[in-house]
Amino acid sequence: MTLEYLNGCRQILDRVAEQLPLIQQTADRFAATILAGRMVHLFGSGHSRILVEEMWPRYGSFPGFNPIVELSLSFHNLVVGANGQRQAMFLENVSGLAARILRNFDLSPIDSALVISSSGCNLVPIEMAEEFQRRGVKVVALISQAHSDASTSRRPDGRKLQDFADLVLDTGAPIGDAMVRIPGLETPVSPGSTVGGCLLVNSIKAEVAARLTAAGHPPKVLTAGAVVGSARATELFESAYDEHGRRLAKLYEKLGL
Repeated sequence: MTLEYLNGCRQILDRVAEQLPLIQQTADRFAATILAGRMVHLFGSGHSRILVEEMWPRYGSFPGFNPIVELSLSFHNLVVGANGQRQAMFLENVSGLAARILRNFDLSPIDSALVISSSGCNLVPIEMAEEFQRRGVKVVALISQAHSDASTSRRPDGRKLQDFADLVLDTGAPIGDAMVRIPGLETPVSPGSTVGGCLLVNSIKAEVAARLTAAGHPPKVLTAGAVVGSARATELFESAYDEHGRRLAKLYEKLGL
């Protein structure tokens, strides 16, 4: 079973590698946004939140990204009861919620956005992308293409996340996401979209860092003390968080004006 899963991951790796031109185009846009002093907005509901947090903030990442994580859509650790999975899945398909989320930010056409949804079919991610585009923000969608193609949009008009994106990246995961078939078990296990998604966002991150450095603005990377020493690690963390705060302030200063 392990080898079957790892073989599936190798296929995902190959699929990600095929998208190098798209990864580079994404990095070009994101780097331009960051060099202009603005932010790349990140959004994912449900388990797509994992990829938002993979991008920033964590070791090996840097300021310039605005993680938009709505707990009502992604905090379902209790599974049932208050703050459970049923409510999160329901809210993920409430029309109008995306517009209320983005009402909190003073967006600019200089900004960019990465919207993540494996199926590309739930309303909130779709409407997030639609709202971003309506405000002139370039959108990159990260989906599982095969799964999305086999799925039905929750929008009455049938449009999906990729219909509101300037670029579309594919995790390479199969229909249904799970990649391992076990004899005697009706349904497959062990999903692959997170693997593909992490490969994509970290490839983008590396490409963006290279562009920022080449432009004379090397990013402040969150780095472990084991790599640079505790004093330098602390300096980098404080400096990176301060930069994040300054960039974020720009998203609030003209609200309502």
